[in-house]
Amino acid sequence: MALSPTNDAALLQEVDEAVRKDRLDTIMNSYGRWIIGGVLAAVLAFGGYLYWSHRQDVARGEQAEELIASFEKLSTNQPRAAATELEKIAAGGEPAYRAVAMMQQANIKAQNGDLKAAAALMAKVAADTKLDQALRDLALIRQTAFEYDSLKPAAVIARMKPLVDAKDPVSSWFASAAELSATAHYQLGQYDQAGALYGRIAKLPGVAKSLQSRSVQMAGMLGVDAVTDRADESAAKDQKGNAAPQAAAAAPVEEAK
Repeated sequence: MALSPTNDAALLQEVDEAVRKDRLDTIMNSYGRWIIGGVLAAVLAFGGYLYWSHRQDVARGEQAEELIASFEKLSTNQPRAAATELEKIAAGGEPAYRAVAMMQQANIKAQNGDLKAAAALMAKVAADTKLDQALRDLALIRQTAFEYDSLKPAAVIARMKPLVDAKDPVSSWFASAAELSATAHYQLGQYDQAGALYGRIAKLPGVAKSLQSRSVQMAGMLGVDAVTDRADESAAKDQKGNAAPQAAAAAPVEEAK
């Protein structure tokens, strides 16, 4: 008696499963140990990565606490103890914490009158490509400030130029870099360039009051009326801010008509 189509399908399925099982047995016999070993290696590697990541987080937390502790020691007049903490972090800390520790070491040396050593530490931070660019820029500005008296004005202008000329995005430290550059332009007798930079600093929102005041005075002395510019900008902002409430107040009147 002939098999029905349904029985033919069932037979083919059984044959197909048998073939696949035979292939799987062959593969496992030939490569089973390697496959299992690979899976175990992957699991171990993933577990190792998780453990390493956890240890990194723990280490960063410890370094943050050590850094805060060093600042507290400085504020309570314990410079030696603070120096020990900073030296430890600077020697082998995570890049950002190491950089902050080195910058604080530089500040301490500068306060003690050793500007050359302070500038050298800042230069190391500025040259560290593992750091965020904003942190490197800050270190470069501090290095330049420490070295200013030993640099030619043209060298200061050239060093600050990338920060002063940055447009997209604007440098986080534009105001500080521009002040150094403006001072150098002034020393070279380039009063137009100096005045323009002081004027730009004076018009920046959120700039430190002391820097803003210096910039307004210098800009005015060099023929740039930064005070008027700021007053015009403030008036324009006030006018724009008042336009919305006035429009809102007028809306019900228009609707009533």
